[in-house]
Amino acid sequence: MAASLQFTATPLNQLQFHSKTLPKHAAKWSTLRCSAASPTKSYNITLLPGDGIGPEVISVAKNALQLVASLEGFNIGFEEMHVGGAALDAVGVPLPDETLSSAKKSDAILLGAIGGYKWDNNERHLRPEMALLHLRGALKVFANLRPATVLPQLVDASTLKKEVAEGVDLMVVRELTGGIYFGEPRGISTNENGQEIGFNTEVYAAYEIERIARIAFETARKRRGKLCSVDKANVLEASMLWRKTVTALASEYPDVELSHMYVDNAAMQLVRNPKQFDTIVTNNIFGDILSDEASMITGSIGMLPSASLGETGPGLFEPIHGSAPDIAGQDKANPLATVLSAAMLLKYGLGEEKAAQRIEAAVLDALNRGFRTGDIHSAGHKLVGCKEMGEEVLKSIDSKTPAAV
Repeated sequence: MAASLQFTATPLNQLQFHSKTLPKHAAKWSTLRCSAASPTKSYNITLLPGDGIGPEVISVAKNALQLVASLEGFNIGFEEMHVGGAALDAVGVPLPDETLSSAKKSDAILLGAIGGYKWDNNERHLRPEMALLHLRGALKVFANLRPATVLPQLVDASTLKKEVAEGVDLMVVRELTGGIYFGEPRGISTNENGQEIGFNTEVYAAYEIERIARIAFETARKRRGKLCSVDKANVLEASMLWRKTVTALASEYPDVELSHMYVDNAAMQLVRNPKQFDTIVTNNIFGDILSDEASMITGSIGMLPSASLGETGPGLFEPIHGSAPDIAGQDKANPLATVLSAAMLLKYGLGEEKAAQRIEAAVLDALNRGFRTGDIHSAGHKLVGCKEMGEEVLKSIDSKTPAAV
């Protein structure tokens, strides 16, 4: 059961899903048998807890997936694998072959976090972050969807004034497998004066821009019909091609209002007036930066999920926060971004819309009942840790009358 993006005018909420059968030798899947009578569907999910707070937040999300599966009448099997620093410590490489194999044959992948101070001085090919880059490339997941919504319950947690933050609801569509992170040539060398230099290449082919632009147009069509393409076309040739290609596609989407913005202005406007944005499409590095900026408008990077999808094969779902090694193992992490990533996994990866809505409603219900982790805590609410927040979400999932989404 693999997520696939259709490049016709199909809205993302109508993606087609095609089942696949795992080979008999796919070992060690720990399948949860659901309580519903005679479930007819079964999915296999690869869990990649990773480093820092990753194992803590993945544990909460796994419990949520198990419970919602039992309530909605389908089976979920999990295979937990090493990745990042944990894999380096275990087998000496950031992305073991066994981990990649498990990911490729699964229906979806749920990732926690990667990296930490312990491995900061490793050579580049032995950095934990290389696992994520290689995993995205191997899975060919080129479209990264990062929503940033200011929930009414958390508007006071935003660092922006209430009147600026209230009502913000935007989606960043980031190109994920091209650009400066993957471009060649790259490296560290010496120039003609004997000075050490570092160099990277920002490069995009027209087809890479066109396919991500189509996803962005379709996403905007599904939302409020406004698409802002962010580039640096006044300086960079790669951005000039980006703008030309996106503009050429606009005639195919007459119901979507297309605008363009330079990345420096976009960064400023996200702070000045974020409500002007509906859907943003941009390249790999700009999307990396702008989506993190947008996350802080919501009050905490610990609240935001993401989905990375390709034309075929399983999708990769992960919170956009890092591994937060400073609080790892202290039960201080906010698990809600990972729980909401699990909801995106159900919606975009498995096509289980009702199950996804149940999780989303449960998160809102837990917040409505006043529970807050440290990163979103304010006076008048109950401060809880990662485990207790997870328990409260489970209570809401199991409720007969969850909060409306």
